Amino acid sequence: MTIYKKWLQRVVRGVGVIVVTVLVSGISASVFAATLERELEVGATGTDVSALQTFLAQDSTIYPQGLVTGYFGFLTKAAVSNFQSRNDIPTVGRVGPLTLRILNSQMSGPIVGSSGVAPTISNASISTGRNSVNLNWNTNEYASGVVYYSENPLILREQFNSVDVSGNFSTANAGSGTSLNAVISGLSSDTRYYYMVYVTDQTGNVSVMWPSTFQTTN
Repeated sequence: MTIYKKWLQRVVRGVGVIVVTVLVSGISASVFAATLERELEVGATGTDVSALQTFLAQDSTIYPQGLVTGYFGFLTKAAVSNFQSRNDIPTVGRVGPLTLRILNSQMSGPIVGSSGVAPTISNASISTGRNSVNLNWNTNEYASGVVYYSENPLILREQFNSVDVSGNFSTANAGSGTSLNAVISGLSSDTRYYYMVYVTDQTGNVSVMWPSTFQTTN
């Protein structure tokens, strides 16, 4: 995981494909149906905070106090930090986008038939037009995919009050399955775009294809 942690701090640049695999480990419990819809940090209140606390409290090594108050205080921050440490992501104590995805994948419960390891990305192909691009790839197991893209290099990190992918970027949903596809339209012609493919299987294991670029036609 050392390579992954270093990768979280660097800027995604250049042409080519590198596949980074993140094996998610942590709380293994019975199915927990709740999911979180927003980022959370100290001071947040609501039923989603209660759901987060309830989930974290299932493991006393992560949240020994086990308090479900609906208020995101410093005990909850410590519990989130413990969860992040368990899952090899930066221990900032804030539920940012990367932590949010991993929490939701684990809160939705284990899925029968999942391999328990990160999905493998293969057969990646790309077809560009003047104002659009069509990206396709396969995975060795059922997974969902998202494409991040921007005219500027992408920055991937998770720190306090920041996001996992930053910059002036957009996203495209690639759907779910073993054959994933993302069609992005409304692009500028004759322009280089930076993009990153983010794939998550049903138990929250993540594979990322980066750094990559494509050039739209003139």
